[in-house]
Amino acid sequence: MKPWIKGLVIAVVHIGLVASLGAKLLYDRAIYPRVWVRAAPYDPDLPIRGRYVSLQLVVEPKGIEDAKPGMAWRSLRSVILRVEGERLVAEADPHESGFVPTGLHVQFISRGGEKLAVLDQSVAFFIPEHIPDPSRRPPDEELWVEVTVPKKGSPRPIRLGIKQGQNPIEPLPLSRDNTETGENHEDMVRKG
Repeated sequence: MKPWIKGLVIAVVHIGLVASLGAKLLYDRAIYPRVWVRAAPYDPDLPIRGRYVSLQLVVEPKGIEDAKPGMAWRSLRSVILRVEGERLVAEADPHESGFVPTGLHVQFISRGGEKLAVLDQSVAFFIPEHIPDPSRRPPDEELWVEVTVPKKGSPRPIRLGIKQGQNPIEPLPLSRDNTETGENHEDMVRKG
């Protein structure tokens, strides 16, 4: 077999692998539940992190209590996620009796004087290089993320949104030109 044919076969195999992963993610997005979840963004403080925002997802804990000081590692239990109404609920996995390192867990954090239950595994939401960091919001705005909730594993982020007070969540336009509103990148930067 000629070298260029071998190269072509390898390229076709690579394209097939990438396309099958994309098709699986689109299929999962179509069949699994989707929900808007409040996000607690944080900077993991990595020198080379690319253009993404790290998000801890705020969940409603069911059957999970905050640990006493010094006992946090003993109280970690695996959780299962489900969508209940329009909320992401994490409840103790009845099939697991203790800590499972590969599972999802809930931890309690304090953010702005508020105690939040968040998943211990953060999700990464990749953003274009020309967009300002969407996680830096004024105090009256909350960052939300729409996620797909698979049967196993972490939720998968789809898009970001902002919520002000009791107003509905408004999805963020994260492209250079937003054709729906006619705004360009400079208009979005001025709005914050």
